[in-house]
Amino acid sequence: MKKNLIALFVVAISVLALAGCGGGEKKPEPKEAASPSSFAVIKDDLGRTVTLDKKPERIVVTSASFLEPLHEVGGDVVGRPDSRTLMPDYAKDKESVGKVYNIDMEKVIACAPDLVIINKGMNEKLVQPLEATGIKTLVVDMKNYENVKNEVKIFAQVTGEKEKGDALVKAMDDKIASIVSKLPKEPQPRRVVILHSTAQGLSVQLETSIAGSVAKMLGFDNVAASMKAMEDNPDAAPYSIETLVEQNPEILFITSMGKIEDIKRGMEETIASNPAWQTIPAVKNKKLFYLSQEHFLLSPGIHYPDAVEEMARLIYNLE
Repeated sequence: MKKNLIALFVVAISVLALAGCGGGEKKPEPKEAASPSSFAVIKDDLGRTVTLDKKPERIVVTSASFLEPLHEVGGDVVGRPDSRTLMPDYAKDKESVGKVYNIDMEKVIACAPDLVIINKGMNEKLVQPLEATGIKTLVVDMKNYENVKNEVKIFAQVTGEKEKGDALVKAMDDKIASIVSKLPKEPQPRRVVILHSTAQGLSVQLETSIAGSVAKMLGFDNVAASMKAMEDNPDAAPYSIETLVEQNPEILFITSMGKIEDIKRGMEETIASNPAWQTIPAVKNKKLFYLSQEHFLLSPGIHYPDAVEEMARLIYNLE
């Protein structure tokens, strides 16, 4: 860390000296100008163009969701965050850089990375201090399925394995298409609402959420899709029983963190506490389905086809 800061100080002094001797104004050069010898030029999900002069050899990721797709296209890491649910075997012995919600900058630097892949919406604050020490960063989003496919292609650029990236995207697309092809043809799409249960209460999930993205791929009509998102959560809207009754869903999907038994008990108590719930077709017909944390609470990454299959099997008997 000290060496990096000293180097930055020397560079800064040199730039000032040159500016003083130049005598005229010069247009600033692009920060990420590519050269013919560049290994890769990548546009990340912050809209930045990031030029990699050579193939990264020491990569740190700030989300465990990045581990599998990076590995599938020939990548490896020297540092990763802690995770109880998304830790593939090959990454278990890698250096920890803290929890995903609280990445330890000193631990990241200690890994001596030449590239840090950062989770959009959570860790962007790391970009500036890392770039200031000369460490390249990529900011990526792996929430919905289109994000995942884009990020697989980005990771394939990082590793120089474009063919592996294309093959992985095709395999995911083909599996999802196969699942959708088995669904019965219905005159009208099933009307669904996706509820997210927390200790603070319930919210409804919009199409930009993981479950909302999967429901859309299956052709369901998310009747909450047009609701106004919360200021602090663009993937959810405020819940009210009055709105739910008005929306009249045929199916209710439930997502939550915690033990499934506790989640079910909490929902049963909520439903029993207000007779209005009994007027909703999904409740009357016992069409309440609980979605797994593995596929719907955190991004399923390259396992999006498994999330699609899980939701489809809850509603239809697939072979």
